[in-house]
Amino acid sequence: MKTLINLFDENNWEVATGYPQGTMVKVLRNDKNAKTVLLKLPEGFYMGPHSHLTTEQNFVIEGQYESGGEEYPAGSYQVFSPGDEHGPFESKSGAIILVVYDSI
Repeated sequence: MKTLINLFDENNWEVATGYPQGTMVKVLRNDKNAKTVLLKLPEGFYMGPHSHLTTEQNFVIEGQYESGGEEYPAGSYQVFSPGDEHGPFESKSGAIILVVYDSI
């Protein structure tokens, strides 16, 4: 049986370790290195440039963030290939981002 997870309720949020203080995560899928999470970015969020070993997809659900001189409001989508350096990321007002990581 599949577990129903409400993206917009306040249940299942945890402190996002490895992210700036105040960032929260809601894990939606964690299966054989593939992962889907919601990230809740706090006001004043800043994360430096970084890369990953897998493809990463970002869907801005609520709020906005800036990266590389561009603003990404709600409804924006970005995809990063393995090894692509991306960021820095900044959010003045906070955001909720759906992040999908492919398996290695």
